[in-house]
Amino acid sequence: MVIQLRPYQQEAIDAVYQHLRERDDNPCVVLPTGTGKGVVLGQIATDAVTRWGGRVLVLAHVKELLEQNAEKIQLLCDDLDVGIYSAGMNRRDTDHPVIVAGIQSVYRRACELGAFDLVIVDEAHLIAPDGEGMYRQFLGDAKIINPNLRVIGLTATPYRMKGGMICKPENILNHVCYEAGIKEMIVQGYLSKLKSRSGKVRADLDGLHVRGGEFIASEMESAMDQDSLVRNACREIVELTKDRNSVLIFTTSITHCEHVAAEISRLSKQECAMITGDTPSDERAEIINRFKGNTVKSDLFGGTKPPLKYLANVNVLTTGFDAANIDCVVLLRPTASVGLFVQMIGRGTRLHPGKEDCLVLDYGGNVLRHGPVDAVVLPEELAGGGEAPARECPECNSLIHAAYTVCPECGHQFPPPGANDNLTDRADSSAILSGEVEDTDYKVRDVFYSVHIKRAADDDHPKTMRIEYCIGWQLYVSEWVCPEHSGWARQKFEKWWSQRSIVPAPQTAHEAVMLAEDGALARTRMVTVRTVSGENYDRVIGYEVGEKPDYCPEPGWNDDVGSYENNEPAYAFDDDDLPF
Repeated sequence: MVIQLRPYQQEAIDAVYQHLRERDDNPCVVLPTGTGKGVVLGQIATDAVTRWGGRVLVLAHVKELLEQNAEKIQLLCDDLDVGIYSAGMNRRDTDHPVIVAGIQSVYRRACELGAFDLVIVDEAHLIAPDGEGMYRQFLGDAKIINPNLRVIGLTATPYRMKGGMICKPENILNHVCYEAGIKEMIVQGYLSKLKSRSGKVRADLDGLHVRGGEFIASEMESAMDQDSLVRNACREIVELTKDRNSVLIFTTSITHCEHVAAEISRLSKQECAMITGDTPSDERAEIINRFKGNTVKSDLFGGTKPPLKYLANVNVLTTGFDAANIDCVVLLRPTASVGLFVQMIGRGTRLHPGKEDCLVLDYGGNVLRHGPVDAVVLPEELAGGGEAPARECPECNSLIHAAYTVCPECGHQFPPPGANDNLTDRADSSAILSGEVEDTDYKVRDVFYSVHIKRAADDDHPKTMRIEYCIGWQLYVSEWVCPEHSGWARQKFEKWWSQRSIVPAPQTAHEAVMLAEDGALARTRMVTVRTVSGENYDRVIGYEVGEKPDYCPEPGWNDDVGSYENNEPAYAFDDDDLPF
């Protein structure tokens, strides 16, 4: 079988060869989950043996990766003799030109396997930065056998789960020779589109601390495995995934996973299976097979088990798990690890027939904590307790830059640095991709008008009118119009006003507020809100308004100039700089 390399795969391979020719250290290739790292790995291994007469060892940490990598190499070269060394696969081949091995099985057996010219490490972010980890122990021994040994790493996340870049001069891997971004691969059509969706109910929790680069497991479980949180989140998950086919849920613990699976099953009237580290291998294989859309036999008498829509897991189905049909990933857990965050999202990025996109529901504040998945804030940038890339106001739900100590929307005072992260039973509304645009229609419950005076502005500085739309329980979106400005801003205000009132557009923000509060404007029934990831403010871009009221201004109003003859200013207050 001939495998046609994609352009970026060939570019990655060429970059590796150029690195090996021009430098003496070890390269790393960064490709997002679902873009075919196995093909790149397989082609390099095949070339090393067939073109240059070398001997290659491919290392991975889970059985699924061993099987996938051996298969890819064999597909690329039918004549190549590929061996496997893995206790879990009951194979211990030692004399083949290419050996695919589980690191747990070989880390003390470098001498038994003999000399290699090239070692390729899949999921290379698992190489420990120091100490006596399995990869470091094996590669140290292999280097003694062949001092000229070269190492190549492949990963979707070039940083360790507990923090720190994997490529440094003093590390085993020293330089990223090629990197393709998630967003780039989505735009080019090699990965599934990602989308996020906000939820409806909210219950903020705190109390988490970090130890060893991750939230303390017991605290995570206590925070997330509360009856009300599980019940509300699962109800929303079922509601938001009605049109989804394969929903993968990440939970905090076995007990939490059991509660979530039971609640999802109860609410959806469909089985929600679960996989943990204690799940027997045969049962795990059957569950995964069903989750991939297959019907399996259940007994000797012809009974069957149907495909699964919902699958909950605990720290299992991250790296090495390939189910391209996943069209919803639910993060029902927080993580302090940017690597784990990216790996979890990566379970839904593969293309699959009939799959339009993958929905991401984040209940752990992970997007706010780490940033969009294609523009994460790396661990070293957060070293020393640095700020998260964004924060969400608990009062008005605005997504704002982390540098704010007071919310510019509602004035909420944020706690001092060091306060705990918040968890929710509502899917976070932050966009999963940077620059992602999401337009949402909301029914307007109420509208409030006020005059805004720019902080520290002179008395004669043009004032604006702020319009706040109540679109849910404690959920507001605002816009500003500019009666006192000139040019385009004034023209935009006049158009906005004429769509709502028979009264000529007023000249001042005070008069605009007075007229609005007195009933001069048509009722706004619906607003369309645009959210763009990376921007601090949502924008109102569309409206549905009722009929213009038959309104007559109070005495003193002059239609010719659009102003009261003796204007009394409406209520005004200072505000932070406005977003225009």
